[in-house]
Amino acid sequence: MTGYGIDRIKNTIPHRGQILLVDRVTRVAPGESLTAIKAVSGNEPCYARLGQDAAPADYAYPTSLVIESWAQSAVLLSVWEAPNPDVLAGKVELAGSINDVTVGVRAYPGDVLEHRVRLVKAVDETAILAGATYAGGREVLRVGTFVVALRDVADLRPAAERTLLNV
Repeated sequence: MTGYGIDRIKNTIPHRGQILLVDRVTRVAPGESLTAIKAVSGNEPCYARLGQDAAPADYAYPTSLVIESWAQSAVLLSVWEAPNPDVLAGKVELAGSINDVTVGVRAYPGDVLEHRVRLVKAVDETAILAGATYAGGREVLRVGTFVVALRDVADLRPAAERTLLNV
């Protein structure tokens, strides 16, 4: 498979460990669109509490994690040409809003989520994105708009801390 793996993803956004929900970027046109994948595994932390008597429906991948995974793909597109893997320095990515979300079929272990993101508009350090997620050609999620704003991490520190650091 071609594209960009976990190293490029980790060098672009600050997500790590269990919260990193994108496995590979398969296609990117900077400033335009991005396609990324996330393989759903039966070993996901969200399934850890399921017992032996869990019904098949209990293994539906949580919608909140599908949204988070798609949003990470959107952030990847918005910062592709200006990556910052460090939330303690430089510009940090802030999710501003998500609207017109439609949930389709559920995904289960063994499914591969394909996130398709497109840039609707960029103004200064704010991006408006839209797109969808598919599993096996079936629509899992549709996002009408998602707003990502970049802000200097120094501006986000409490006023007292900025004064102490002379920022």
